[in-house]
Formats: sequence, C-alpha cells, structure tokens
Amino acid sequence: MLLQSLAFKNGESIPRKYGYKNGNHSVPLNFAEIPEGTKSLALIMDDPDAMGAVGKVWVHWILWNISPESNEISENSIPPNSLEGKTDFNEIGYGGPAPPDKEHTYQFKLYALDTLLNLERGSNKQELEKSMENHILADTKLEGKYTP
Repeated sequence: MLLQSLAFKNGESIPRKYGYKNGNHSVPLNFAEIPEGTKSLALIMDDPDAMGAVGKVWVHWILWNISPESNEISENSIPPNSLEGKTDFNEIGYGGPAPPDKEHTYQFKLYALDTLLNLERGSNKQELEKSMENHILADTKLEGKYTP
C-alpha cells in the first residue's frame, strides 16, 4: 500500500497552512496499491513526539469508512460516507500540527480493512483501534515535520 501527499514528501516539512494555528486546512492525501478484499480504509494522524511535551501521543485526525475505490482525500475535505472522530483538541475533524515546544514529526497511518466499521462519528482513537482489531489487511505510513 502507498500513501503520499501532494503537499509534502515523506520525511519533509508540512506547509504552514496545514498547521492548527495557521489555517488548519487538512492535508491532501493520495493512496494506491490497496489490497484485494479491502472493504474500507481508516486514517490516523498523530504526533508521537508530543509524548515528551505533553506526556502522550497527541491525536490530530481520525477518519474511517473511506471507500477503497477512492484514491485520495482532497485538501480540506473528507471522502463521501466516511466519518471523522474526536481529536485531542476535543474537536471532531482535522486538527493540524501544533507542536508546543520544537519541531515534531507527524504520522499519517492508513489502514486497509476487511470490513466497514460500526463506529459513530466523534469516536476516539482508542475506539477506532479497538474496532479495527483483527480486520487490518495492510497498513502504511507517511511522515511530515512541522516547526512552531
């Protein structure tokens, strides 16, 4: 499976306009090579570097029931029939990078699932991960850096 963004390359800087305090536009993502048998895709964007600053991995975006026929998530939108969950900003939807101290690396993790998830909009990352258990066919990751 392949996950990319037209906004930045893997391991490079995420443009300012995608930051929480600088426009908060959701990052455009493209995906390909989805495994056969995939019924839906799920996305988790989080900040593992926040562990040192706030004591936990900070959740910035969760999205599920993305159609496997879709090959992208357009900037500042979500695919039809997909659902968004609650971030650690206590908001539903995208919450862009907002490192409190120094440059952080953000992870966009895409999962191919063998089922549609029976989760309500506004669910959290733990509920999403529990719901995905034993249903992951493949996963991939894209990383970007952001400096305050």
